Order: sequence, then structure tokens, then C-alpha cells
Amino acid sequence: MSRGTQAHGAMLESRYAQTTRHTTHYLACGPEDGPLIVFVHGWPELSLSWRHQLPVFGGLGFRAVAPDLRGYGHSSVYREHAEYRQEAVVTDMLELLAELGRERAVWVGHDWGSPTVWNLARLYPERCVAVANLCVPYLTIENGLEHTLTLVDRELYPEDAYPAGQWEYMRFYEENFARATSVFEADPYRTVKLLFRKGDPADAGKPAFTAEVRRQGGWFGPLDAAPDLPRDADVVSEEDLAVYAEALTRNGFFGPDSYYMNHAANAAWVADRPERLSLPVLFLAARYDYVCDAVGSRLAEPMRAQCSDLTEHVIDSGHWMAQERPHAVNAALARWLATRLAAYWPQPATDAG
Repeated sequence: MSRGTQAHGAMLESRYAQTTRHTTHYLACGPEDGPLIVFVHGWPELSLSWRHQLPVFGGLGFRAVAPDLRGYGHSSVYREHAEYRQEAVVTDMLELLAELGRERAVWVGHDWGSPTVWNLARLYPERCVAVANLCVPYLTIENGLEHTLTLVDRELYPEDAYPAGQWEYMRFYEENFARATSVFEADPYRTVKLLFRKGDPADAGKPAFTAEVRRQGGWFGPLDAAPDLPRDADVVSEEDLAVYAEALTRNGFFGPDSYYMNHAANAAWVADRPERLSLPVLFLAARYDYVCDAVGSRLAEPMRAQCSDLTEHVIDSGHWMAQERPHAVNAALARWLATRLAAYWPQPATDAG
């Protein structure tokens, strides 16, 4: 174990799971023998993104763990796009599970952590007690970008104007990877300060800003660095923002951005594999997430058709749900665990005498 991390009055353990192929850094909270729940972050985040969840579920008696995915934080960083394909990331999670000495876990994902968790449920159900995901429904981006485009709302995103709909920014990575990465790296602090913002109800019914990235020549148009906007205190503190910025300054954006460069490989990996999920599934949709629009579009329809035990809940939040609306997220997760997975809930300690 290395240093601890303070989060909302609780000390999170900072540890490493090391194998011959990869090192995963992770934060942990709760009794080591408690039922395991693993929180998997997305782009461009860290294990710290689950700082509101780890102390709560650790305090309930779970062993709550959040890894830094490859390319992030203190986990291994690679310099080839292919190293960030889902097959490699899922293998990291299986090795983490083994290093923790467990057979199974409840897995919770968000953003790029969601396809990883969906793939675990689909390909390795024996390693899953149940799965929960925030914002990104099943059978979307883990099946590749081409598949996801079939679910675009073409009334909002006419094909002649937005060939890739709200996913135009993903095409920009494929076509202008060096440009996208260099602009983020020009000032990582300002980049994450701009990105981590709460959802705005006023944007409902309008094309997502990500739909304009390719047409305007970059995430911030012609600018070579993120503009300096005020921090959104409802999502991230100055202290937490500094941790994100330090990690992204140290590691760069090559790894995080490379997750977007493996759509074909990711799709090929799961091709012809059964899609049906029979284990308990929780999906938390963000009402004001207009990129991953699982409330007003068809994005969640394949998930609903292929999950036998699906619980859905809509939270009045933007994309950074676990940070923007942590109490609502924690309540929804705890309610699902207590009702759908009652046997997995931590058992109270009994007196030996």
C-alpha cells in the first residue's frame, strides 16, 4: 500500500495490483473481506471520480474499489493506440479481481468505464454478481462506432449536417488525433476545468456541443488550448481539479484519447458473441446528458431488449453524474443492491460471546 487519499472525511487506501503484463493503481475503502464492488471510471477521469461513492459503500460494509484505468493516474501508460482496446482493458480488470483474491464482483461503470463493465457482463458473466452503469447504455459504443451510429436521432442530427450525429467528436479523434491531443495537453488544468460541468436543462432539444467538434476544427474550434472558464463548484473542487490536472499533465492525453481509436477492434472482439444478459443490471440515465442521450433518443432500446433483469432510473444530472449528483447516485445504487441483491448486502457483525 502507498499513501492514503482523503475523501469527505474518509481515508481511502491507495494500492497497486501488479502482474507481469500491467500495473493497476486503485483506491479502496471498507473492510477487506466485505462484498466487493468495483467502480470503473471513464474519460478523462481517475479513480478519484468515485470519491463520493467509495466512502459511502465502504462505510456500509462493502469492499469498495476504484482503479485507475490504463493510461490514467498511477496505472501503466502505453504509447500504442492498440494498447487501449477493450480486450486489454477488460483483461486488466480480470487481473485486478484476481489480485484482490476474489472470484466475482459487482461492477459499476461510467463513460468509457461502461463498455468495460458491459463487456465483463457479456463475456465473463461468471466474474460478475451484477453490473450497473451510468449514462452509457448496453450495446452501444462497446459494439463500435458504426453500430452506435444506427441509433442516432436523425431528426435532431440530419445526416447531411451531422454524419456521425452527436458522435462527430469521435470521428475527429480518428481524423485528427494529434490535433485533439495537443490541444488538451496545452493546458490540462483548463481542459478539465472546462469539461467538468453540470448539465443544463436549457440545452434540451438542441444538438450536443460534441456534434460540432469536427465542423469547427476541434473541441475548442481554432483555439490551441482550452479557454479559461470558471470552475463549476457543483461538480469539482479546486483540490480535486488539481489532482486531475497533475495526473493528465504527467501522463498526457495520448492514452485517454486512444480509447477512441479502437472502435473496429472492439467491435470485432465481441462480434458473434451472445448479447443476452441474465444477471441483475442497473442503468442510471442522466436527464441532461445530451451526448449519451438515453432519455429522449433510441440509445437505450437495444439494452432494454437484451437484459432480462433490468432496473432503470433517471437522474436529473449531466454527464458527470457521480460527481454532480452523488447523493442521488448513491441512493439509487444502494436501493438496487438492497432490493435486487439482498443476499450480497454486507452482513452485520455478530458478537463472538
